[in-house]
Amino acid sequence: MNKVILMGRLTRDPEVRYSQGEQATAVARYTLAVDRRFKRDGDQQTADFINCVAFGRSGEFAEKYFRKGIKIAVTGRIQTGSYTNQEGQKVYTTDVVVEEQEFAESKAASDQSAAGYQPAGRPAPSAAAGDGFMNIPDGIDEELPFN
Repeated sequence: MNKVILMGRLTRDPEVRYSQGEQATAVARYTLAVDRRFKRDGDQQTADFINCVAFGRSGEFAEKYFRKGIKIAVTGRIQTGSYTNQEGQKVYTTDVVVEEQEFAESKAASDQSAAGYQPAGRPAPSAAAGDGFMNIPDGIDEELPFN
């Protein structure tokens, strides 16, 4: 079975081209920066940069809605290939062929993530107690709102 599930941020806007012929098909290429779960000793890289390609309506969707920095979730399959470049060297490629793609956060969260946005009603991390738990303000009923 060849199945891939990824979640990450686009490193740049998708690059979209259309195939030749009477039924032109959109081909969108983009790269996802996917955070690594664990950091190895001495390893400076904390993300993997994975090339993705979406065809047809998925490619058109990527062209219309995806922008650099947004967080998306992708499912697809790995496809390898090779070609000979202009210098005569063989180049090997690995891409994720997108079967499904969707937004992984709200537009507001995406727009505000770079600006350090803190939602109203939530204290900033500096307001948390040293034990990692938020201080509960005085005047809040201690009873639960259900029977």
